[in-house]
Amino acid sequence: MNQQRAAEDAHRFLRSHTTGDVRFDGQFRPLKYVIGPDGRPVAPVTAAVLKCLDTVLFVPDDSEGAMQVQVTLSALDSGGPGGALTDRWRIYHGEPRDRHGTCWTVMEIDAARFGRCVIDGHELVRANQFAAEEARLCRQINGHHADSLQRACLHAAGFDVENPVLVGVDPLGFDVRRRFDVIRLPAPQPMTAPADVPGVLCVMGDG
Repeated sequence: MNQQRAAEDAHRFLRSHTTGDVRFDGQFRPLKYVIGPDGRPVAPVTAAVLKCLDTVLFVPDDSEGAMQVQVTLSALDSGGPGGALTDRWRIYHGEPRDRHGTCWTVMEIDAARFGRCVIDGHELVRANQFAAEEARLCRQINGHHADSLQRACLHAAGFDVENPVLVGVDPLGFDVRRRFDVIRLPAPQPMTAPADVPGVLCVMGDG
């Protein structure tokens, strides 16, 4: 696999997940994250994780073959401009388990190991070109195309979801919240404009 293809596949893989295991000081902890509009992961962590200088995110978990993402964590002010990012996380995952002991962070990706390849961090941090229209698109799909979304979950991901909620969309696909987790519906081909989104989803729903 050439380096450019590896970088594309690694970016797609990272976008396709919202959970992982974070390693710090020789310990592992489960972690839920979201990708912010600028392409950086956002997550709540403990103070011990935030203070650690050698932090690796294993996606989707600490298992053989996992993507290993070397990250540098920076504190996020949830009461200031970072509040939109913490709200985004809550839309995906609900409230953090430990509300009082949570440190909100944004992750700078330094590098990642994906299969046999090492990918530079800048190859993985890519802004969502649909970010300005994302909230409107989610409202449109959830309000007017809920049946198509439900069928797309079944045909594209193999999940019969009773009440799916679209919580995120980008050129590569759709993030859909189920009762206890979030699943990814990859678009058949990268979408080039926000106007493409409803039609692509309807086609996916038709199987």
